[in-house]
Amino acid sequence: MAAPAPRSSNTAGSAPKFPFTAKHGKQLRSTGIATRGLLSRLQPSAPTVRTLSSSKSFSRSIPSCLWKLGRLNHVAIAVPDLEKAQSLYKDVLGAQVSETVALPEHGVYTVFVELGNTKLELLHPLGEKSPIASFLQKNKTGGMHHICIEVDDIKAAMTELKKKKIRILSEEPKIGAHGKPVIFLHPKDCHGVLVELEQA
Repeated sequence: MAAPAPRSSNTAGSAPKFPFTAKHGKQLRSTGIATRGLLSRLQPSAPTVRTLSSSKSFSRSIPSCLWKLGRLNHVAIAVPDLEKAQSLYKDVLGAQVSETVALPEHGVYTVFVELGNTKLELLHPLGEKSPIASFLQKNKTGGMHHICIEVDDIKAAMTELKKKKIRILSEEPKIGAHGKPVIFLHPKDCHGVLVELEQA
C-alpha cells in the first residue's frame, strides 16, 4: 500500500497566499508612476526638420551679375626658345600647332597648341619692353604665365570688377591674339594668378 502524499494547506493549483496591505498598494502605485516618468524621458524626441520655403527664396540670396564666365580659352606658357617649344608639342607630342603670330601691342610672339577641350598659348618676347622678357628673367626655363577665360560681356565685367576692387592692367580692352577684346587682372588680386578675360 502506497504511502499517503503529504497534505498541503493550499488546494491544488491555487497560488500561495501572502498578506497584502494598503501600504503595499501605495508602494506599487508610486513605482508605476516612476517607471512611466523614466520611459517618457528615454523616448527620443522627434527631430526638428527645417525646410526651405521655396527655391525662389534661395535664388534671391545669390547676387545677380550682368556678366558671367564662360569656358577656359587657353593656358599661356612663356618659353625662352619658341622653335624648340613648337617642336616639342608638334613633333614629339603630336599636337596641332599654329604658325607664329606677332602681337606688337602686347610685346609677344604667340603660337597656339590645339588640345581639343582647350588650347595652350606659347609666348615669346617681342621687343625690349615685352612683359614676357621680364618674366623670363625671373624664370629662365619658362613656365605658366597666365590663364584665359571667356566672358559674355567684357565691358560689364570691367565695371563690376572695378567696383569689387579688382585691379585691371589697362584702362580699356585691347585686341588679343584671337582678334577679340581682352583685359588682364592683377595677379595679386587673383591669388597669384594672372587672369586674362576674353570677349566670347
